[in-house]
Amino acid sequence: MIKANLDRKWLPLYEALASEVRLHILELLAVQSMNIKELAASLGLSSAIVTMHARKLEAGGLIETKLVRRGGGTHKICSLAAGHVEIAIPQTAEPKREFQEVSIPVGHYTGFEIYPTCGLATVEHMIGQYDDPRYFIEPERMHAQILWFGKGYVEYRIPNYVLQGQTLEEIEISLEIGSEAPGVRADWPSDIHFYLNDKLLGVWTSPGDSGEGRGRLTPAWWTVNQYGWLKVIRITNNGTFLDGQRLSDVKLQDIVMTRNDWLLRLAVPEDAEHVGGLTIYGEGFGNYNQSIIFRTYRSTAMVSSGQQL
Repeated sequence: MIKANLDRKWLPLYEALASEVRLHILELLAVQSMNIKELAASLGLSSAIVTMHARKLEAGGLIETKLVRRGGGTHKICSLAAGHVEIAIPQTAEPKREFQEVSIPVGHYTGFEIYPTCGLATVEHMIGQYDDPRYFIEPERMHAQILWFGKGYVEYRIPNYVLQGQTLEEIEISLEIGSEAPGVRADWPSDIHFYLNDKLLGVWTSPGDSGEGRGRLTPAWWTVNQYGWLKVIRITNNGTFLDGQRLSDVKLQDIVMTRNDWLLRLAVPEDAEHVGGLTIYGEGFGNYNQSIIFRTYRSTAMVSSGQQL
């Protein structure tokens, strides 16, 4: 997800969107990744013109390109780099909201208890073997961009950057997740539990493991879990929300805040109604090119022009 605002650094993004041709390219890539010649044929344009448009889209962070050997030649493959664009328009009547964002790679978990089916991989290769939990402590797991397990949990420790005297207004967590079935099963529900500092935030039932088609970012060599669902959790003073819908009545004040870090746990307990496992997709897998994103929003009083916050 791209979260933009009126900072001038986002001008390449807005320029990339200001073209009917480039919007058409995004529509084509939403269906499947394509090379420049395939895009040119679909659009009825020359490869040189499509290359120019692709460069603008890449500069805006909307697509990514990579060179791939295929059919005896080298092709520039284009794929979506973001599934959503959010533009924040400042409201002068409201106080400025500062936030600290931490991007946690999938393999940077600090604790786990998992059971097969399970495994993890980088964008280049499998780490160890399928269904062997020992590889979850393999040092290379720090480079993993996808992991999965049939039941159990993984935990991530995230630095707490809220300073003394600041008022915490909201916590936002976004990540791409789904169930974990042996192979791929579109109908494979799983009750995924979210905890923060040992407080249960709520449960979301994933409908299945990937469903139909390939993930837009998933490497060509990968044949099992393809993509999940981007879920956004917001913890506020009014409760906890998942994709804008109330998940539970857990409020910020219900979470015991430690000085140094936050503990995020993603779990599928063995006593859940639907024990369908968990897959976490990071950069280079699935449909959203992101790690686990953890944001803390703090309120800051507005200051007069020319002063720094």
